[in-house]
Amino acid sequence: MMKFLIKGLLRDKTRSLAYILVVAVGAFLTVFLFSWMQGVMSDIVAANAKFDTGHVKITTRAYADESEQMPIDLSLLGVSKIMQQLQTKYSNMIWVPRIRFGGLIDVPDKTGNTRIQGPAMALAVQLLDPNAPDRKILNLDKALVSGHLPLHRNEILISSDFANKLGLHIGNMVTYIGSTMYGSMSIYNFTVAGTVRFGIIALDRRAVITDIGDARLVLDMPDGASEILGFSKDMQYNDEAMRSLAKAFNAAFSKKGDEFSPKMAALSENHGLKEYLDLADSYGGMFVFVFVLIMSMVLWNSGLINGIRRYGEIGVRLAMGETKGSVYRWMIFESVVTGIIGSIIGTALGLAISYYMQVKGIDVSSMLPNSTMMMSNVMRARVTPTSYYIGFIPGLAASVLGTMFAGVGIYKRQTANLFKELEV
Repeated sequence: MMKFLIKGLLRDKTRSLAYILVVAVGAFLTVFLFSWMQGVMSDIVAANAKFDTGHVKITTRAYADESEQMPIDLSLLGVSKIMQQLQTKYSNMIWVPRIRFGGLIDVPDKTGNTRIQGPAMALAVQLLDPNAPDRKILNLDKALVSGHLPLHRNEILISSDFANKLGLHIGNMVTYIGSTMYGSMSIYNFTVAGTVRFGIIALDRRAVITDIGDARLVLDMPDGASEILGFSKDMQYNDEAMRSLAKAFNAAFSKKGDEFSPKMAALSENHGLKEYLDLADSYGGMFVFVFVLIMSMVLWNSGLINGIRRYGEIGVRLAMGETKGSVYRWMIFESVVTGIIGSIIGTALGLAISYYMQVKGIDVSSMLPNSTMMMSNVMRARVTPTSYYIGFIPGLAASVLGTMFAGVGIYKRQTANLFKELEV
């Protein structure tokens, strides 16, 4: 019987083609949309981790409450001792101190007078040490557009777009104008060593990267840092593990009554990123549910039409003594076969398009000219192990459910109608 049914599906395209096409389309859309949303959400999380939050972030309790304002007067001090403790107690993590601050970049003309000024968002990292983790974490070698990475004190990197706006070239001198940790005015000269482009609008618009040693001198905060970021050594974020780490650290080192005591927060506890993570986790289930529902309704209708067309065949099988339950089960078997074939086709197409979009992506920078979100200008899909099988869930479920609903009519058949149907 199995051989007979499979031959029937192969020879009679009207029995299988519509089912396979509907299932293939549903599986394709499920795989592609799931992979696309995984890519977008993963990119947002990765960009925020590298440039802002880390997998965990340590600041003072007071700084954490006002972090959006970058209050350097509430920064951590005695960072060397804290770093030593972290590297000893949590050696399975990568720890990097950073200073995040703002100010004006003043560009002089040939006479030394101000030619143009622009507000800068400065990030100080361990830039002069070639073995420092931040050079790799920020992918500075790849981000370099022109010039070279700083080799000496008082050299900076500036975003390519910002440099073009200010009319800067490699080797030009610029003046930073801002305030120190204690509120006094700070004026300091830097030389542009290179320009960079990170592919993130919020950074490329006005970013300046400097060595943390220079920043400490400029801001009058020796052995200080506005934050210490921690990353897992494989650079993969595990929310449960990082939240547990933050809880253990705060229990051991953070004092609620001391606003300058260190406080650790996981990535998901910063800037509402937990909502993004929860959204990414829920998208897979949402896509599967929606496509199972839609495809089931389509296949139900197709099954009803197909069932009417096959009344004669069903009548003969019942007349030969086959039970209604057997006919019903074999129809479900047919739907499983067509569901598998359609799911394979749809999943293969979905993976192919997803892999292409993972490599090429879509540049959305023109749509988000004033974006402040830490996300890449190029949105890409991301193929995960789940992408390989998620299309089979709606493909098989919808096919079987559609046939089950449509096949209920078999049990309502009256034997008295068989001869009339056979005559037709």
